[in-house]
Amino acid sequence: MSDKVIAQRGLWLNEMEVGATYKHAPGRTVTEADNTLFTAVTMNTQALHLDAAWSATEPFGERLVNSMFTLATLIGLSVSQLTQGTTVGNLGFSEVSFPAPMFHGDTLYAETTILDKRNSKSRPGQGIVTFEHRGYNQDGKLVAKAVRQAMMFDSSHESAAAKPAAGPADETDTGK
Repeated sequence: MSDKVIAQRGLWLNEMEVGATYKHAPGRTVTEADNTLFTAVTMNTQALHLDAAWSATEPFGERLVNSMFTLATLIGLSVSQLTQGTTVGNLGFSEVSFPAPMFHGDTLYAETTILDKRNSKSRPGQGIVTFEHRGYNQDGKLVAKAVRQAMMFDSSHESAAAKPAAGPADETDTGK
């Protein structure tokens, strides 16, 4: 038996390669419940997402998945492979588009290309990465694209991140 411990994480800034494309797995099938809950929680009362009878009379003939759910899921599908525990945070989106709609029962598949990266001038051990995220439905049709900038840690942060969290103090430490 090995004592080796391997923690799941994303990539450090210095592990990311400009031009590389990462295919994320698994995909995510979107249910009616997903769409209704997300739409309700975000206070988006757009009938196109909630009202089946009304949506049946509109150009697509049925309710559409809320595009903000599609965007959030697209980014979420990339987390475990690229940014889990290695990101400082999002800086913004410079492009978001939805070339085709998602419908209940569609499966979203995602891939990400690293467009650019650079070390931060003001934050040692960190840098800015530009990601292009693309989402496709089960038929291979592009349904979402987003260009996103995020502040990422480089591998010098690994030693700090690997330190175990402080456990509860034992009774001798508390004076009991």
